[in-house]
Amino acid sequence: MRQIFFDTETTGLDADKGDRIIEIGCVEMVDRRLTGNTLHLYLNPERSSHPDAFKVHGLSDEFLADKPRFADVVDQLVAFVEGAELIIHNAAFDLTFVNAELRRLGRGLVTDVVAKVCDSLLMAREMFPGKANSLDALCRRLEVDNSNRALHGALLDAGLLAEVYIRMTRGQGSLVIDSHDSSRAQQQLAPIDLRQFDLPVLAARADEVAAHEAVLNDLDKASGGKTVWRSVDA
Repeated sequence: MRQIFFDTETTGLDADKGDRIIEIGCVEMVDRRLTGNTLHLYLNPERSSHPDAFKVHGLSDEFLADKPRFADVVDQLVAFVEGAELIIHNAAFDLTFVNAELRRLGRGLVTDVVAKVCDSLLMAREMFPGKANSLDALCRRLEVDNSNRALHGALLDAGLLAEVYIRMTRGQGSLVIDSHDSSRAQQQLAPIDLRQFDLPVLAARADEVAAHEAVLNDLDKASGGKTVWRSVDA
C-alpha cells in the first residue's frame, strides 16, 4: 500500500476569501516503510500572508516572490499523489486549499486522483478523547522528537506525521526498519544450560549495610512507623 503524508502552509485560514498555498510537503511510505521519496514545493501565492500566518510559517513575501505558482507545479503534484492514500492532520483544512487551487485551473478535486484520504486528527480524537491532539501534542504523547519544529514547515510536519501515524497504528517505536529484522525474528536460538555458569554472589559490605539501614530508618520515621518492611521482618 502506498501512502503519502501530506501537509501545506498557507497565507491564512480562509481559502474562500482568497488565501493561497505557499508550501507543500509530501513524504512517501510503501507497505509501512519510508521510501525516502519526498516532494517539497514552495509556491508564490501572488498575495501576502496574514501576519498571524507569517508568525506560524515564517515564509516572507520576498522569499516566495521567485517561487513557481501552483499552476506551474500542479502536474508534478498530481503525479506524486496519484493512486495513493493521503494521510493529513486536519484533512478538511488542507483539502479545502488544494481543491480551491485545483478549481482555479479546472482540474477537479484531490479525491479524483488519490485512492482515499485519512484524517489523522480524527484518528487521534478517537484514540485520545478529551485530550489535545495537535501534531505537537501527539509528538509529546507518543515521544516523537519535534525539537527542530521552531516554525511550521510542510515537509518537516509531514515527516513528523509519519512518525506519529506509525506509533498510533502499530506502536512501532521508529520508522527506521532493518531489512534483516524479519529474518532475525524467525531464527530460533539454541537453549542455554545456565547450570554451566558459576555465578559469583556479592555480599554487601558492612558500611553498605549500615548506609542502607540508615535510609530505611529515615523512611520509617517519616511514615510514622508504618513502613511495610518492618512488619514483614517482624
